Amino acid sequence: MNSSPQTVLPVASGLDVHKSFVVAVIKSTSNQGTVNTVKKRFSTFRADLEDLRDWLLQNDCHHVCMESTGKYWIPVYNVLESAMNEVRVCNPKWLSLEKGEKDDNKDAARICDLYRNGMTKSSYIPNKQIRTLRELTRLRQKYVQQRTSDHNRLINCLTVSNYKLDMVFSNVRRRSAFLIINLILSGEPYTDEDILKCVSSRCKAPR
Repeated sequence: MNSSPQTVLPVASGLDVHKSFVVAVIKSTSNQGTVNTVKKRFSTFRADLEDLRDWLLQNDCHHVCMESTGKYWIPVYNVLESAMNEVRVCNPKWLSLEKGEKDDNKDAARICDLYRNGMTKSSYIPNKQIRTLRELTRLRQKYVQQRTSDHNRLINCLTVSNYKLDMVFSNVRRRSAFLIINLILSGEPYTDEDILKCVSSRCKAPR
């Protein structure tokens, strides 16, 4: 006969995280072996997440588990991280939640049971400093890619308009090329001398 799972954590909480709210279930085992359950629902606004943190601490709960649902878990994790002994984030496929009609309270309780019984696998979450650095580097990469895309679009526009600046300048974003482009777009008549005046004396382009 299969034995029941052994409780690893006497007090723990399971969170069912959604975009606009979080359902929290705390289960604790008393000295007599009885399991006490309390549950509460919170909004995902910052102040309400802080209320969630305080509520967990008031119930002597320092271990929390939740699913990595989209990006919704991140604000919850950020608020609870420094106050809890562990905030475990799990891939939904590792939790094996029961199929059928969606029930937030049952899902949170199920997460709590699996976590308390040592049946969850934690996803790797880097520390706050690394997460911040990662966001900055990814943002920089995005800006660099966007700048490259805009540069290519500019060259294409010049090419289809019969302006071969990219064959004269190594970088059409430099000052000399920029002045020539502004001169062309001004709509005013211009001469070859006007164009040459835009070219810096330090420019290596043929004059």
